[in-house]
Amino acid sequence: MTKIEKIGRTGSKSVSDVSRRGFLVGSLAVGTLTMGYGLLPAVGGLAEAKAAGNFAPNIWFTMDEAGKVVVNITKAEMGQHVGTPLSQALAEELEVPWENVSIAYVSTAPEYGLFVTGGSWSVNWTFDQMSRAGAAGRIALMEAAVKYWGVALSELQAEQGMVSHAKSGRKISYGDLVKAGATARAFSEDELKAITLKDPSKRKYVGKPMPALDIPAKTDGSATFGLDVFVDGMVYATPKVPPVRYGAKVTAVDESAAKQVPGYQGHVVINDVTGTTTGWVSVLADSYPQAIKARDALKVTYDIGPNAKVSSADIMADAEKLQSSGEGAQLFVKDGDSGAAIKGAKATHEAVYTTQLNVHAPLEPMNAVVEVKDDVYHIHTGNQFQTLAVGLVPAALELDPSQVVVHQYHLGGGFGRRLESDYILVAALTAKGAGKPVKLIYSREADTLMDFTRTITHQKLTGGGDGSKLVGLEQQVVSAWATARQAPAFLADSVDKQGKVDPFSINGSDHWYSIPNQTVRTIKSELAQSATPSGQLRSVAPGWTFWAVECFLDEMAHKMGVDPLKMRLAMLDATGKNAGSAPMSVGGASRLANVLQMAADKAGYGKKLAANTGIGIACVSAQERATPTWTACASQVHVNPKTGEFKVEKMTLVIDVGTAVNPDGVRAQVEGGALWGLSLATKEFATMENGAIQQDNFDTYTPVRMEDMPDIDVTVVSPGHYPVGAGEPGVTVVAPTIANGIFAASGARVRDLPITAAAVKAAMG
Repeated sequence: MTKIEKIGRTGSKSVSDVSRRGFLVGSLAVGTLTMGYGLLPAVGGLAEAKAAGNFAPNIWFTMDEAGKVVVNITKAEMGQHVGTPLSQALAEELEVPWENVSIAYVSTAPEYGLFVTGGSWSVNWTFDQMSRAGAAGRIALMEAAVKYWGVALSELQAEQGMVSHAKSGRKISYGDLVKAGATARAFSEDELKAITLKDPSKRKYVGKPMPALDIPAKTDGSATFGLDVFVDGMVYATPKVPPVRYGAKVTAVDESAAKQVPGYQGHVVINDVTGTTTGWVSVLADSYPQAIKARDALKVTYDIGPNAKVSSADIMADAEKLQSSGEGAQLFVKDGDSGAAIKGAKATHEAVYTTQLNVHAPLEPMNAVVEVKDDVYHIHTGNQFQTLAVGLVPAALELDPSQVVVHQYHLGGGFGRRLESDYILVAALTAKGAGKPVKLIYSREADTLMDFTRTITHQKLTGGGDGSKLVGLEQQVVSAWATARQAPAFLADSVDKQGKVDPFSINGSDHWYSIPNQTVRTIKSELAQSATPSGQLRSVAPGWTFWAVECFLDEMAHKMGVDPLKMRLAMLDATGKNAGSAPMSVGGASRLANVLQMAADKAGYGKKLAANTGIGIACVSAQERATPTWTACASQVHVNPKTGEFKVEKMTLVIDVGTAVNPDGVRAQVEGGALWGLSLATKEFATMENGAIQQDNFDTYTPVRMEDMPDIDVTVVSPGHYPVGAGEPGVTVVAPTIANGIFAASGARVRDLPITAAAVKAAMG
């Protein structure tokens, strides 16, 4: 029986209290009448739902007899307050008082579809869905009033949790309609699509800075994170990790010293057939401190495998060789004849840009609780990609997928780290080996050393320009492909259909500048793929592709004798493929030009500044081209010409998100993203030696500190178009503005991340 189970409830029954079959049916029947998206429960569930006194016209929310609404959230909450804008969308169309709205983070079930939180997709992917779920609920309640009063639906109006009939002056609350027995109502997909949503000018919640619904629980301590979960009979586990990041095998275990540790309960050698982890041993004990002591006492012998001597320098050297040879290159963009255009251009330029290893380092280390009941593995954790977990765990444990349920909790930081399932797999395999419930917790060191890092990248750009524009551009990117390891089904065909590409390793190179002749190629580094299994770190590929593109454009502008702002604006002409289209990219590149001009104006770009001070600019469309978020930044940077030390004094950001569902939430996301980008650009740096990450805690892996904070000015533009993402764009735009600002202040060009004072000093000559 779960002692702490405050998340994932539907109706009056906890999902942890029912079998898998009960979950699939009961979670849609207990306290629920399901009608949405062509889904209806078994007839036997309706009586139970009516008896519970709740009304759920679709799987996205429930309403009780007091008119209180619980919105079901399938996205991970990791500090971005994602449940609030999704609830705003639903409540807007449902016409319910905001004070009656709360949220629940539901457990995995096929009826909800894909469970993934990343890519700045959450609001973008679900705004329409949640809006129509709310509208369907409003219609169902109004139809219940039609039956109650015997009047025409066209004569009724719904507002603030009440249905009114103007002709008779009668009103009835949603809660009373639930009490009266609102019945199931099925909407087909076509019927849902046909619903007319509110005119944006009449919205009450969407576009307003509503208070985040998850903050009270986080403030009073009642919010439940993965680390807060305990189950009866559980033991603690922590991993003893091998001396290399990947490729080791356990050959022997000596537990004689570990047996002397009070509370030690044995160990489990992890045999992960999915290949997510290699060479791990889980150590079991009565408490976490005892597990740590026993882990340190346990002696493990390894075959450390093929990556035993690999360093980050080796990976970069291998990337450089691949860059030169072009071996394995696949086409991502092919417009015109870039080679001929560059060859015939008046001004040509070539530059190489690199990035080093980075780790996620979320504050809450990886953790999961696993208990087995009635042959069902109940996994209690916080995760960003639950759908992946419920695919990998059955594969690793040789189970039917119906035997795995992930119960979702708050995340103490994600940033892409919890898109991975390693900690869930290790916990499940440990529980199977131990034959009892297990609470697995990574130590900070294990979490850092075994992170799925941001890949080392090596990019070469060649361009040619005439007048004030580029006429040709070539970009080739060498990196690990996280998607090839994590979710190969997401790989895409190359543009010439000659192979596969990882779009998440190259997105951003397909920018919105009008350059008639452009070629982009991507190459997978097998050495990086093997030695440093890479993951999706906040900003993903646009964190390095835009770094290169926006720095290179700045270099080209100066070589051509053109102002970098004027050159960018000239190429953001919104013609051809860059014109944009409904609903995601209405206005196209003209919206990017708009935010760029705004950021430059607000920052004072072009005005006289203090000595050794400059402003660098950049604009990006992160994340995917199909769902652009128009973002620009201008960073003011001061450089000490004697030492190369630099200080980012101010960052001015402007972001166009189409519709800012919750403007305060958008602003917070942009601020957090910009600081994350600042940290990646100027501080964070991991290295590999002898197959192992060398930094294992915050004393050696050093993000930005309070003394590094610049002034931040964020402007949110919300022209009323379909909402797009805000979680990552702020990360992607910052690094090139700092590098371009350093050049404006000192004439020094730096092309490697993170930027160091030594590199700036060396570049000044």
